Amino acid sequence: MQIFIDADACPVKTEVVRVAERHKIPVLLVSNAWMRGPDHPLVQRFTVNNHPDAADDWIAERVTNLDVVITADILLAARCVAKGAKVLRPTGRSLDQDSISMAVAMRDLHTHLRETGEITKGPAPFLKQDRSRFLDALETAIQAIKRRGQG
Repeated sequence: MQIFIDADACPVKTEVVRVAERHKIPVLLVSNAWMRGPDHPLVQRFTVNNHPDAADDWIAERVTNLDVVITADILLAARCVAKGAKVLRPTGRSLDQDSISMAVAMRDLHTHLRETGEITKGPAPFLKQDRSRFLDALETAIQAIKRRGQG
């Protein structure tokens, strides 16, 4: 089991490391540019080329059904769900086979509305409740993978 973080704009890197430390799970921070991140023996940093989808491709090629992926990118989430990984958004929302199709459709709708000028605001701000919900969701995902691995 590993935890992959689509790290370029992830607000919960420190929280992931805290949970990973408790479970002794490696954390892979993947980004398009070098970035400072938590210094910890369980953390590995991978800087891929600056192509817009390079980090997504790197994660999607390596993820397995025993891994957790942290990303706000819906298309990366869909690729990882297809491989059986547990996928969490930084807000704590879990994406799985049942929810990913709707998430992709909503992403496409919002993209269209932005392109036509109907939506001019960005995403909602990241709140303290999001961080708390994320920690709960990450713990739940790890426990589910551990149970599945024992079965």
